[in-house]
Amino acid sequence: MFACIHASTGDSLREFAYGFSPMVEEIGRGTVVIDVEGCELLFGSPYQLANEVVRRAETAVNVAIAANPDAAIHAATHLKGITFVSPGEELTCLGNFPIDQLDYSLVNVEKKIADQILETLRLWGIRTFADFAALPITGVSERLGQEGIKLQQLAAGKTERHLQVKQPPPVFANSIELDHALTELEPLSFIFARLLHQLCAALNAYALATNELSVSLQLDNQTTHERKLSLPHPMRDHKVFLKLLLLDTEMHPPAAAVKSVSIACEPVKPRVLQNGLFVPLAPAPDKLELTLARLAKLVGEQNVGSPELLDTHRPDAFSMKRFTLQRRAKRQSAICDGPCLGFRRYRPPLKAIVEAGQGLLTQISAWGKQRSVYGKVVALAGPWRTTGDWWRDDRWARDEWDVALERQGHQTLYRIYRELATENWFVEGNYD
Repeated sequence: MFACIHASTGDSLREFAYGFSPMVEEIGRGTVVIDVEGCELLFGSPYQLANEVVRRAETAVNVAIAANPDAAIHAATHLKGITFVSPGEELTCLGNFPIDQLDYSLVNVEKKIADQILETLRLWGIRTFADFAALPITGVSERLGQEGIKLQQLAAGKTERHLQVKQPPPVFANSIELDHALTELEPLSFIFARLLHQLCAALNAYALATNELSVSLQLDNQTTHERKLSLPHPMRDHKVFLKLLLLDTEMHPPAAAVKSVSIACEPVKPRVLQNGLFVPLAPAPDKLELTLARLAKLVGEQNVGSPELLDTHRPDAFSMKRFTLQRRAKRQSAICDGPCLGFRRYRPPLKAIVEAGQGLLTQISAWGKQRSVYGKVVALAGPWRTTGDWWRDDRWARDEWDVALERQGHQTLYRIYRELATENWFVEGNYD
């Protein structure tokens, strides 16, 4: 059974109709249809439901109940008060309606075609719904086509369709107010688990995932503790989210007791991977993320990530950032256009003894635990002086050379430098 609610004032009835059934179709601003199947447990018979709708309504409304939603719409739109249309008796209620009151939009018939069909019916002397329903179906099909058949079934109250329920936009956020403020992580973890389980259930229902979690904690000192977890790829496993959130809370604890918890996420499409048959499997992304989170807790967030070179001439200057996989629009065929040299850096650099004559470097000797460098200088380029960060305690200043050393008939290209503060020489590495 279906109930149609119509308000002559044109007020929106959608929110009002949700108080009686979750299956609501909004026909216009002042007309809604609800599926009352199963509502008898709350409101009794359909007629009792109609009386309850009229009683709760703030303005005058018309209510019609029928086995067909389109029949209920016509009855509620053109009849006052409460109307009950028995199954199979639709024409008893609708038969005297003028043919001009036929709402052709309910059966998806275009206005131009509907106007032509209604004009033809008037020429035939058809004036009411009952007259139209009495015409032979074969003749209507031959002269008015399939659109005519749809309109005839609509006039007879025999259309069959489901309600076009408008789903509310999904909200991927949950919050909870606590009766007592929490000061320990263990009871707070149960709150996190409950909210994350609901959040992941909503993501699964819409076949979505998330790569960002936003957590907001209202504290007992009237402040807000907010944290944002950025994930390397979309996930929707509440167990992984819980472990990551607990590790983050341990590293960044709130300043006071927690009174309420809110968790929201940004939904994205899940990541789909197709592994090759002969390609070794990579670590599971969720397990890798948990491992990185545990390492960050042990050694500090600033010491875990991907190294990024800094825009400076300072030797070995880099910073740590969170690793993100960048997709290239076009794969490059070569790293550089011309011939390139690889540089093998010695860590730590080898302390060297340099012999010079007439202002030029002539002999270099350096030894370390794993390698030794010595030979006669046959070619050199430099020096190049680099300095910087003079305002810091770890400022640097040094002169650099590129030298070619000959040993046993073979030549190797090295980079050496001299620290200006200590006057010590070092071999920094060799070119390949």
